[in-house]
Amino acid sequence: MTGFGMPGHAHDEHGHHDDHGHHGHGPAGHSHAPRDFGKAFAIGIALNLGFVVIEAGYGILSNSMALVADAGHNLSDVLGLAAAWVASVLVKRRPSARFTYGLRGSSILAALFNAVFLLIATGAIILEAVQRFLSPAPVAGTTVMVVAGIGIAINGFTAWLFASGGRSDINIRGAYLHMMADAVVSLGVVLSGLVILATGLDWIDPLVSLVIALLIIWSTWGLLRDSLGMALSAVPPGIDPAAVRAALENRPGVDTLHDLHIWSMSTTETALTAHLVTRHEALADDFLRETARELREKFGIAHATLQIERPGIADCTLPAECEA
Repeated sequence: MTGFGMPGHAHDEHGHHDDHGHHGHGPAGHSHAPRDFGKAFAIGIALNLGFVVIEAGYGILSNSMALVADAGHNLSDVLGLAAAWVASVLVKRRPSARFTYGLRGSSILAALFNAVFLLIATGAIILEAVQRFLSPAPVAGTTVMVVAGIGIAINGFTAWLFASGGRSDINIRGAYLHMMADAVVSLGVVLSGLVILATGLDWIDPLVSLVIALLIIWSTWGLLRDSLGMALSAVPPGIDPAAVRAALENRPGVDTLHDLHIWSMSTTETALTAHLVTRHEALADDFLRETARELREKFGIAHATLQIERPGIADCTLPAECEA
């Protein structure tokens, strides 16, 4: 970049180091280091994987599509937890000459994988449920209730393992919400078994599996939308780019700015670059530190790189920026 003065980086204030990881997409970051949820991931995956085997087996033996559907959902969550666990390890890798941000973006890929896999699994559930509607089969209601009741306990406990990290890490929040959703879905399966026992209406079972599928689609849509946005370097949810632009333009000595870019480095860290135009001879280092602090505290943007320029020295690099 060609400009006047020196580029101002967030590391003037607190460093571009791998030990950040504590700033979310909300209006303000958190100053504490993230907890290590490795043990919670291991316990959650082991419990849910064991339950998937039990639930699928009893679903087949009892001829319950609702149990099989719920087992498929739980399996997708096991894979999602595994992907999130792997990503939580990869994001801590130090930067290299080739991967200058480290592997922080792996958490975004994990979220995107989780969303796509869930939707594929949901399509299979819907197809099987429709076939069961066309050819109803008797269901063992008591077995359905007992097995799904175990699922409520397992999913509820797994959700509890991640409850404390939901505010600071969108990956952990996703794991928590998925496990809570699974507990609610298992409750729905219990209710379907109760209705079947009371009424003998076997078509309740595929109906519940369809409801489960709709719940999965509803809960997954936001994850798919946000992870796609992150993968395409969109401004993270919860950050108003107009407010960020106004905050930078209102900094003392700044006449205007261009080439403002805000994107997700990972599911917990946000980066920003901008060119600040000034007629002043130079802006002191204190200006860079104060600007980085304001971006961090107001918007949760932990990694800011600021290029300071004199008017007319450098033009905006994107046509859209020039037109704006």
